[in-house]
Formats: sequence, structure tokens, C-alpha cells
Amino acid sequence: MSRQRFVILLVAALLAISGALYLSSQRNRVRDTHGTPLLPSLANELNTVSELSVRKGSATPAVTIHKQGEQWTVVQRANYPADVSKLRKLLLALSDAKIREEKTSNPASYSVIGVEDPSLPGAAGAQIDVLAQDGKHAVIVGKSVGQGSFVRRAGDKISYIVEPGISFEAEPRFWIDTRLLDLPTDKIQRIEVKLAAGPVYELHRVAAPGGTTGAGAPAAAPFALEGVPSGRKAADPQLLAPSPTAYSGLTADDVAVAGDLDFSKPSTATLTLSDGKIVAFTGTAIGDKRWIQVTQPTDAALTARTAGRAFEIPSYRYDAIFRPLEQLLIPKPAPADKKNTAPKKSAAAPPS
Repeated sequence: MSRQRFVILLVAALLAISGALYLSSQRNRVRDTHGTPLLPSLANELNTVSELSVRKGSATPAVTIHKQGEQWTVVQRANYPADVSKLRKLLLALSDAKIREEKTSNPASYSVIGVEDPSLPGAAGAQIDVLAQDGKHAVIVGKSVGQGSFVRRAGDKISYIVEPGISFEAEPRFWIDTRLLDLPTDKIQRIEVKLAAGPVYELHRVAAPGGTTGAGAPAAAPFALEGVPSGRKAADPQLLAPSPTAYSGLTADDVAVAGDLDFSKPSTATLTLSDGKIVAFTGTAIGDKRWIQVTQPTDAALTARTAGRAFEIPSYRYDAIFRPLEQLLIPKPAPADKKNTAPKKSAAAPPS
């Protein structure tokens, strides 16, 4: 064998071995990623996180939650307090996510699994950015798959399936702290109501009945109605009493700057409590949404949350706070049926 031929065969062999080693390393790399953290350093930085944002279908974040002093707030809701439990849940999901397998690195296939550019209109996935002391951790979370999610680290080509799945909300209203007010009905002594369209009326407790509840506790004093129209009667005291769920455990569906909403024709409800404190509600209906403002001057914590803000609440809650007077009256008798009340004509006398 000539020297030249030997060299050619040697080079070919080396190329074949190199190719085999490369393919082997690729297979090993895929295998080696199984079970590794998606964001390796995030777990050690959770206590240093200062901001989390969600971007979907836009170049700007749809939601930004950041830390102001010791409080987490939602930027898109005028820095209203955020639901810290939801924030903690998402951060733990991101830090706990482990790679199950590699998927496509072809940009043309990203949209199939929802890891395309999140700034594109209609993007299926969203980019979550977490700002911590060691820098920014960014990942695009796509569609769900089994018990996991399709993901792609921002700036990387390779996509993955990670478990457990990463779930989140991309609307600011889902990130606010929904707790608003908790007023037990037995603490309410008086309710003054003025509806945007309707007469003014007042409900107040009368002398205690002197009985007890089934548990042996004193029975709550019933309510009486002032402002009964002439010719009408108030409903049974049990119907006059506010619903136990009207003011207790009151939560908000959303929050907005009060000045951005039309409260020019409001309904109002002013509550006097057994300790003399006053709680005032101002409400308005805008389209299919119901908004209220809440004030309690002696409660500094509540005032800090509610000042200058309005809260969207469910319609049934709104209707329980601003009850129409007609609901507190005995219904009017149904009008008589003219056909049934008309005098019957006597039968014609037979011809003689």
C-alpha cells in the first residue's frame, strides 16, 4: 500500500471516529439533561427576587409584580398589593421544574408547542422574567403536556418538556390580593341606603327580642325599616336583615383608580357598627361590571388599601349591598282579573 493511500485511509478513519464521537456526545448530552433543573441557580436566589413579569402577545409585560419595601404590588393595578401566595407558588414551580426530555430546536416548529417569540400577537405561550440578585432568569412557557409544560429558555434554541408543569395568569386582575373587608352581620346596627335611582331608606336594629339561638347565645335584635312608602308595609324582619354574606368575607375581582371610573350617579350605603365605627360604600354600575369604593376613616390599614381606588365585585354582592326598597316591602297584591270580576249577565228568560 502506498504512503499516500495510507494517509487517505487514516484521515477517513479519523473523520468517521470523530463523527461517531460527536453523535455519541449528542446522545449523551440529551440523556444528561434528564432530571436537571430548568433554571439551575434560581432555587438559591428565591429570597433575593425583587420582580417577576409575564409577557404575552406584546413587547411589554402584561403583568409586573415587584417589591416595594416589604410589600409586593401589581404595577398594572396602580401598585395595589399582590397575592403573595400566587407569586410564591409560581416561583417555586419555576425553581422546581426539571427537564424530562429535549424537544425541537427548529424555530419553525416553536408555535406548535407554544414556545415561539412571546412578543408576537396571538402567541400561545408567555415569557416569565424573574429578577434576582444574581441577574435575570427568563423562560418561555408554552403549552401543557401531560403532567408538564413545553418550555424554552429565552435566547436558547432548544426546547424542553419540564415537570411539574408551570401554570400562571397573564392578566393583572388575577394577581391582586382579593381580600377586601370582613364585617360580621351581628356587628351592624344601622344601614342607610340611597340608591342612584330610588328613594332613601334606613334599616336599624330594634330592641333585642330577649330569646336565645339554638346554641344558647342571645338572639340578634331584628331590623326595622324606616322610609316605608304610604300604603305599603315592611317585609318580615327576617327579610329585612342583611344577608350574612353581604359584608363578610367581601372580595374584589379587580381594582382600578377611582378617578378613571364614572361615579357621577352613585348609590351609597352607610353602615354604623356596634362600636360606633362607620363604614361607607359608594357604588356604580358600568356596563356589566359593578364597582364600589370603601371608606372607614378609623381603620388605617383599610384606608391605605382603598384610598383613591375602586373595586369590582360580583353582581350578587353588589345587589346585596344596594338592595332596592321594593325588596324590603310586602309585595303589592296582584291586580284583579277583569274577566273574572266582571258581573255575570243573567240568562235570557225563555219566551212565554
